[in-house]
Amino acid sequence: MTPAEQLGAWIASPGPFPPACATMARALLLDVAGLAVAARREDYVQAVRGTAEPGPCTALGHAGGFTATDAALLNGTAAHGEDFDDTFEGGPVHAGAVVMPAVMAAVERAGLGGEALLRGIVVGCELMCRLCLVTPKAIHAAGFHPTAVLGALAAAGGVAAATGLTAAQAVSALGIAGSTASGIIEYLAEGTWTKRMHAGWAAQGGMRAAGLAAGGFLGPRTVLEGTHGFFRAFAPSRKPDFAPLLEGLGQHWHMTAIAFKPYACGTMTQPFIDCAVALARRGVAAEAVESIVCEVGEGTVHRLWEPLPAKHRPATPYAAKFSTPFCMAVGFLDGRAGFQQFTEARIRDPALLALAAKITFVINPADEYPANFTGHLRATLHGGTVHELRQPHMRGGSRDPLPPAELEAKFMDNIGYGGWSVTQARQLRDVLAGLFQQPSLAGLQGFRA
Repeated sequence: MTPAEQLGAWIASPGPFPPACATMARALLLDVAGLAVAARREDYVQAVRGTAEPGPCTALGHAGGFTATDAALLNGTAAHGEDFDDTFEGGPVHAGAVVMPAVMAAVERAGLGGEALLRGIVVGCELMCRLCLVTPKAIHAAGFHPTAVLGALAAAGGVAAATGLTAAQAVSALGIAGSTASGIIEYLAEGTWTKRMHAGWAAQGGMRAAGLAAGGFLGPRTVLEGTHGFFRAFAPSRKPDFAPLLEGLGQHWHMTAIAFKPYACGTMTQPFIDCAVALARRGVAAEAVESIVCEVGEGTVHRLWEPLPAKHRPATPYAAKFSTPFCMAVGFLDGRAGFQQFTEARIRDPALLALAAKITFVINPADEYPANFTGHLRATLHGGTVHELRQPHMRGGSRDPLPPAELEAKFMDNIGYGGWSVTQARQLRDVLAGLFQQPSLAGLQGFRA
């Protein structure tokens, strides 16, 4: 059996899930829904909304219904657009913002219920976490966005599981998704919007792949390992290792270790922000800082540290989310890095930019990235005093998960940012909490606003 055939057999019959899978799926549902509402009025979401066609499916926070693929595109783009969505240590990939919109739209279109929704989310997220372990760092190195390209396969697998495709159909869905996958990281050049749509694009691409497979369209069984296959195309610098993809399927669940971000910016910046916040709490003033040097993983440099002059002065609020110096400076000054920290006003703040300009990096060959996301700074003050801080892991990750109360507080804040009342937020929270037990997803239609 090819790797895709082994995956197809599992997708068609994934077996029972441990309670931790349902717990994680419920948390992902809450987080993604909150983020979708938070970004619903942003200009990039409205641009997508303007292309959407009417249909039976829900895009949270938007009046009316949409076609299933448009609902997936809208929900996925909004959920990922502020880079505040979940991540997986080992990738990084953002599984929830791809899989949940795809599966939710497919289930709603088919008139299925919460059991199908849960099955699709668990299978799709597990598949995405496993796929990112096959060629660590190599997809980014080739200029592609792992969430975008791996997401198409994961969405196809999640939709296939939710809608009851056979093993053979699931194999074709994966094979077809290999050709729908896309997403380059050139958004880094100018801080433009294309990364924001990657999760939604992967969601709708995976949905189409599963739909084509259900209708009898055939995809290659060798999509993953073939001479012209997925990993040869998207990760040519590294030989794929399929052991992490296939071993323990149905017994070990990587998706239960998905991390939730405390900050609305790039994944690997998070521990560095924690270090900057901790430095400020020591009573250090920004004006007292002469320089800050950070030890970093080599694989993060080309996205989050270089070119350094551009990272010191990000061109757009979105570009600032992928500048570790900016994120550290705003964390130091504001004590947080939420929606309000990434605005036109903040990226032009002279005090913030002056501090960001003092932050540089050195590569630490022993850094564990991508297996573990760590943070470090060594701050030298005028007069010679040195402060050194290390964050051994990502707060919100498997080693230090966000407490449920903090995740719910994030949801409430995000809903409020999107313009809904506390009452509406609580109503959506309660509907989501019981959605896996419902015979249909009709309860979501009350949140088309």
